[in-house]
Amino acid sequence: MLRRTKIVATLGPASSDQKVLEKMIRAGVDLVRMNFSHGSAEDHVKRAETVRAAAAAVGRTVGILADLQGPKIRVGKFENDKIILKKGDAFILDAGWKKPGNQERVGLDYKDLPNDVKKGAVLLLNDGLLEFHVTKVKGQEVHCEVVRGGVLSNNKGINRKGGGLTAPALTAKDKRDIKTATLIKADYLAVSFPRNGDDMRLARKLMLKAGGNSMLMAKIERAEAIPVLSDIIDASDALMVARGDLSVEVGDEAVPGL
Repeated sequence: MLRRTKIVATLGPASSDQKVLEKMIRAGVDLVRMNFSHGSAEDHVKRAETVRAAAAAVGRTVGILADLQGPKIRVGKFENDKIILKKGDAFILDAGWKKPGNQERVGLDYKDLPNDVKKGAVLLLNDGLLEFHVTKVKGQEVHCEVVRGGVLSNNKGINRKGGGLTAPALTAKDKRDIKTATLIKADYLAVSFPRNGDDMRLARKLMLKAGGNSMLMAKIERAEAIPVLSDIIDASDALMVARGDLSVEVGDEAVPGL
C-alpha cells in the first residue's frame, strides 16, 4: 500500500534507548524529531548515533529533524512554583525583577516585552488559559489586569493576541545549535517562530557556513507569519503548522483556514 503520510516521533528519555527505537521504527516511524529545547550538544550527538544504529538494525532509512528552541517568551519562576490569579486581580510582568515571583509580580525571560506592548494590548499566558489586559507600561514593568484567571506556574509562555512581539527567531543558543545540527547531519532543521523569509534565509546561511546541507522547515506559529507566507515558503523546504502557539494568537477556529 502506498503511504504518502509520514510519521514523525519526538524523542524523549523513554524513546532514546536503541531497542525502543527499533520497535518504533518497525511500527512505522519515518522521521525522529530532536527537541533542542532540552539536552546538551553531546546528548544530541549520542541520540543521533542511536537513531541511526536502530534504523540500520531494522533495515530502514529514518530521517532526523533538529528542532531549534527559538526565543524564550516566558515568565520566570515563582517562590512556591505557582500562584492562582482571579479575574480583576492586578499583576505585573517585570522585565527587571531578579527574585522569584509572587502574587504581585514575576520576572521575564523575554526582556523586550515592555517595548512591545502598550495600554490595551492583550496578553495570553500558559497556552491561552490566562488572559491579561495591559493597563500601563512603566519602565520595565508591564502592569496588567487579569481578565481570565487560573494557575500561573514557572516558565509558562506568553503570547500577544494578534501577534506583534519582536523577538528574533534565531537566538544565540539557536546559532550554536545549528552547528550541532550540522555535526549530526540532520536531514531537516526546523526554525521556531520565524517572522518572515529573512529569518529562514539567515538560518540557511548559518547552516551552510557551518558545512551543513539540511532542508529547512519553517514552524508557522506567529500571527505575523501569515501575511508573508509566500516569502517564508520561498525561503523554506517544508512547513510545520505549530497549531498550539498559532491558535493562541489567532483563535482555534482560524487555524484550519489559515
